[in-house]
Parts: sequence; structure tokens; C-alpha cells
Amino acid sequence: MALERKDPYASFRFKVEIDSLDVSGFSEATGLSFETDVETFREGGENTHERQLAGPSKFPARLILKRGLADADALWSWYQDVMSGRIKRRTVKIKLLDPDPGNDELDKYRWQWVFREACPVKWSGPEFRAGNAEVAFESIELVHRGIEPSPESGRKK
Repeated sequence: MALERKDPYASFRFKVEIDSLDVSGFSEATGLSFETDVETFREGGENTHERQLAGPSKFPARLILKRGLADADALWSWYQDVMSGRIKRRTVKIKLLDPDPGNDELDKYRWQWVFREACPVKWSGPEFRAGNAEVAFESIELVHRGIEPSPESGRKK
């Protein structure tokens, strides 16, 4: 009989794909958020409370990917194209991998966030400081046109 895991999914077990190209090696991915504006109004004759209606949704945060400095040619080339006016939007997927250490399927994941039509808008190189033992880090910030779960997602229904 298999034991059911009660622990939460570990946040460090994730990978990033850009247009189906595995660009894992990121140590941090932030900006996985969206929100819906709320419009408040007073209705004539109703003095005890205000009404609230859901308004348009937006993606308030940029997707920020940080990692140890590595072979970043694909990301740098993509951003150079944007700087030159050649905008190419791509699909970015962040996959939370299966936490089962016995799982030998490397591509098995529990959850996936898909960022539609992403485009880099900021690249930050590493900061070098003598006497600091940290690995050099770089980051890239992307804007996008929506977050959605993928039909391929391994989440349970």
C-alpha cells in the first residue's frame, strides 16, 4: 500500500521552459500573480453599505527569473532583439516538479503556470564584490499577456 505524502511541494523543485526549450537553472521565479480590480459605488437610497463589482483583471507584476550566472546566450539574444526593435513574444512555462524522490520521470510535474506572449523588458547582470562568497547572479524581467494553467498540468481534478 502506497503512503500518501502530506508535506507541501518543495519550492526549489521547479524548472523553466521558454518556447519548449528547457532553460532550468533558475534559483528564483517571482511575479506569479494576477488580480481583479474592484469597483465600489453607492446606490441611491441605500445608505447602509456600498456595492462592490468585479472589474477588469490585470497582471500587476513582471515575471522575474533569477539564477546563477551560466550559459545565458538564449536569454541575452532574446533581450538584444527586443532592444533592436525585433519583438518576439514567447511562451514561458514554470513547472513545479514532482516531489517524489523515487520518481525517475524527469519531466513529471505537479503544477504548471503558462505565461502567454512573454517579452523581456529588463536584464540585470551580476554584481561582483570582493570578499563575498555568493555565486554571481543575473536576472531577466518579462512582461506577458496572461497566466493560465496548461491542459498538460499534472494537477488532480
